Amino acid sequence: MAATSSTEWAPPESIQVLYKATANNKFSSINSPTAGARTEKPLPSGNAPFQLYSLATPNGHKPAILLEELGLDYDAHIVDIMKGDQFTSGFVEINPNSKIPAALDKAGGADGKTPIRLFESASILLYLAEKYHRFLPAQPEKKVEVINWLFWQIGGQGPQTGNFGHFMVYAPDDKKEARDYGVGRYGMEVQRLCSVLDLHLKDRTYMVGEEYTIADIAIFPWVHQLRVGYIHKSGVSAKQFLEVDKYTHLNAWADRILERPAVKRGLTVCSRDGAKPWLEKKETVPSVKARL
Repeated sequence: MAATSSTEWAPPESIQVLYKATANNKFSSINSPTAGARTEKPLPSGNAPFQLYSLATPNGHKPAILLEELGLDYDAHIVDIMKGDQFTSGFVEINPNSKIPAALDKAGGADGKTPIRLFESASILLYLAEKYHRFLPAQPEKKVEVINWLFWQIGGQGPQTGNFGHFMVYAPDDKKEARDYGVGRYGMEVQRLCSVLDLHLKDRTYMVGEEYTIADIAIFPWVHQLRVGYIHKSGVSAKQFLEVDKYTHLNAWADRILERPAVKRGLTVCSRDGAKPWLEKKETVPSVKARL
């Protein structure tokens, strides 16, 4: 084994030595190198044919927005990832990877009775778009272009932006050098991805020409996160830090998406305000008879 100086990093013989170094990040209480259920608890289920188990994060926003765009009858259930809801036996039965969002189409099978489990946000989008023949073009060349961007989002934009956000906001405060490296490395890549989108949208209304599709629905939440989220406790935001305002075509596109009523509702699904806050507000308004 080649010798290294005391100032150079070298991997220890086992990763387990480094587990303690990840302590004190926001998610350290739920981080683990193993999968599977940690507690026995069934999932709640409503009467609607489609059940969504999620949280109002960029990935969670995607299926919520599409469900609202489709106008489907669905029940939304909040999965509190900080409390470990994703590691209950009921959730793991639907998603063995213990990540939100997940869903259950209670009568999705060919016989109209067999439930279909769904996990991974892009899989849910593609399933719903194909089932209801909306937001996914029928023409092969356009359909493939939508899928190109859908895969681009789940393979690059989401993970890289999430990595940036971790080092920007959630990593331990005492890991200054690691945070400098992580924020610099992933922040630069997020800027490149924003540049990709900005150039692509220069002469387009939506990701695939003039047609609003699941490509837009998948990409928008992570752009929205950069515009309004990832705010360090010092007050420095991702929007300021990454100079997001300079991507004029990208911002114009995001503004167009945000004007859609279904998008506005979808962003609130499974949020701190409730599973479907707009419905819960209606339920709390006293009836005319009650006020008389």
